[in-house]
Amino acid sequence: MACNSAGGASASRVLLMKRRHHPGNKIEIGAGGSGRRNRVAMLSPRAFSADLTLELSQRSSPDQVKKEVQSCYELIQKLGRGAIYLGSSRVKDDHPHYLQAVELARDIARLLECTTWTGAGPGLMDAAIKGALEANKPVGGFKIAKESGEWSSSNFHPYLPSESYLTCRFFSARKHGLVDAAVRNEPSDMTVVVAFPGGIGTLDEVFEILALIQLDRIGSKLPVPFLLMNYDSFYSKLLEFFHDCEKWGAVAEGEIASLWRVCNGNGEALEYLANFYSIPQSKRIIW
Repeated sequence: MACNSAGGASASRVLLMKRRHHPGNKIEIGAGGSGRRNRVAMLSPRAFSADLTLELSQRSSPDQVKKEVQSCYELIQKLGRGAIYLGSSRVKDDHPHYLQAVELARDIARLLECTTWTGAGPGLMDAAIKGALEANKPVGGFKIAKESGEWSSSNFHPYLPSESYLTCRFFSARKHGLVDAAVRNEPSDMTVVVAFPGGIGTLDEVFEILALIQLDRIGSKLPVPFLLMNYDSFYSKLLEFFHDCEKWGAVAEGEIASLWRVCNGNGEALEYLANFYSIPQSKRIIW
């Protein structure tokens, strides 16, 4: 059975509908097929702009993000700023890094007497929560429904009270919350960002906070200490990459090192924080 070539070409032109700017300062809605173009409609720039404005006005996500960010700020105001922990959601509770994370979060909560903030997920985020609870200090979180490595989604934390965390629909709101929880506006504010070993999500958050500190856009009047926990040389290859960046001129020499403190163990991290905040020896924990 022979095909109708004219009908096929017409169908192709319909499928290949596209907008083009017409030389006459009009926007042409045209169709192309077999090297030919059919004029379907002509829209003036004003009409096209009105159509685009209507389309944008129907998008609700900007308002929803704004409301969710505001909810994050309200939770921080209620629980207080403090120590923010980033880390893998996949690490099991019998892993050495998990046990180290529990101990560090416990000791930092006691040393700084602050709220512990995480993404309220499993893995090393859960380790930080457990450590803070051992210290009997407040815990807050910005959860997402499904972390990497999880098989199902849930808006609820398995054991934290619902008033201590917020389940975020938008990553941008979650990131705003984690950053704002670290802001220092008064000398008495003692906060810290701690990066445990982690994968793509952890590195995404680490690099974003690094960039905010580098560009002085973190929104803090006072410096915020940032600790990179290099357990078992986990981040050593990343540090080598930064060294290569310096050699190639992509970053200034010593620039990355000035933005954070690389710690190979918990004792080193606690000593650095105690010195950073000039905590008296009588109040320092034996670690």
